[in-house]
Amino acid sequence: MSQLNYSTLLFDVDDTLLNFQSSEKQALTKLFQSLHKPLTAKIYQDYHSLNAQLWRKYERGEISRETLLDQRFNLFFQHYGQNVDGKAYSQKYRSFLSEGHDQMPNASKLLADLKNRHQLYVVTNGIAATQHRRLADSGLVNYFDNVFISEEIGHKKPDPEFFDYIADNITNFNKQRALVVGDSLTSDILGATKYGLDSVWFNPTHQPNLGVAKPTYEIDHLLDLEAIVS
Repeated sequence: MSQLNYSTLLFDVDDTLLNFQSSEKQALTKLFQSLHKPLTAKIYQDYHSLNAQLWRKYERGEISRETLLDQRFNLFFQHYGQNVDGKAYSQKYRSFLSEGHDQMPNASKLLADLKNRHQLYVVTNGIAATQHRRLADSGLVNYFDNVFISEEIGHKKPDPEFFDYIADNITNFNKQRALVVGDSLTSDILGATKYGLDSVWFNPTHQPNLGVAKPTYEIDHLLDLEAIVS
């Protein structure tokens, strides 16, 4: 397939365009400060690992979105022998998370370069209110023709129904001319593979691919995408 054929670009948000690691750490720091609890590097890493595990279970359909959001802080603090109001903690955390909108390096430059020659869309599993605010506050939302969020669609990456909805809501959508760009092998790349779309794995830290999904392309700098699509 000619690289010139890609006219529809479907972008993940977290750790692709916006620095979720930074936003997560800032939000957890604010949460612990509000709770008057110490947040050590070890505690942060424990939370980060648990949260990532829960999101992978959600992607595989093993737990619901509500279970993930309402129970993760219960599970986390139980690890330390504490019983807490996990739902209330989660709501407070998500409010802090929505304040984080640090961009990944060259994200806005990439989108500005591509905007006039391509249709740009967001495809994310994130929480709708959180993602809408982060995209707006970062200024990136202005580059996109539409924003597709799993919570609003009723289906998630990597499920084919998620991409069915997108295809039905993009005029003249053509699988051969669409490209998924994201950092997650288990949602972005696997979802693209299952739906028959080409994909770009954004892998700035050069993680090994130990999964079943194989991206069409792999890049470690966002601006490298320009050579693929233009």
